Amino acid sequence: MRAMKNIVILISGRGSNMEAIVRAAEAERWPARIAAIISNRTDAPGLQFAAAHAIPTAVVANQDYPSRAAFDAALQSTIDGFLPDLVVLAGFMRILTEPFVAHYAGRILNIHPSLLPNFPGLATHRQALAAGVSEHGATVHFVTAELDHGPVVLQAKIPVLPGDTEHSLAMRVLQQEHIIYPRAVGMFIEGSLALQQEQGQPSTNTDESRSDHIKKDFA
Repeated sequence: MRAMKNIVILISGRGSNMEAIVRAAEAERWPARIAAIISNRTDAPGLQFAAAHAIPTAVVANQDYPSRAAFDAALQSTIDGFLPDLVVLAGFMRILTEPFVAHYAGRILNIHPSLLPNFPGLATHRQALAAGVSEHGATVHFVTAELDHGPVVLQAKIPVLPGDTEHSLAMRVLQQEHIIYPRAVGMFIEGSLALQQEQGQPSTNTDESRSDHIKKDFA
């Protein structure tokens, strides 16, 4: 019998990707538990969802700390209290320091609403429309010290339609995020996804391997 793995999810707001992961873990009976939902905001609506699902919660409010380093140290201490096998960023609106990221190297994932390396940072849908691209999407990646530049795990692509607005594009991308993020987390929990530290690239031990590691595109 496999040991249960602990997942800690970080949110700053509603956490719709967190909700998708929680529901997938329940429906697919992952050998894992959502050990905690942690927010940097006391008013994050996602904390209510967590409480309704009997998931432990914690708040580490960034305004209570004099520096990013002090906040990250407190956040790390809180996370480690739940013995995480995997840390998942689900709309966690903080730039993390290099020591924090290094502490969780190979076991921290993020989802970004663009087809990385295109449009890192904020306002990705506005950037995509301004650039006139024909495709947009979302990327699950391992987190590294360089913002939005970690090794890609999965991607979902959607067409940019005539008349698309930031809002319409964001809503269609979000639908794809709710598909690929639970899938990537499930792969990690099942042991079919790992980061090859010496190469800084994700690898899989399933039959889904590709020459570009396990990067997938979902239409």
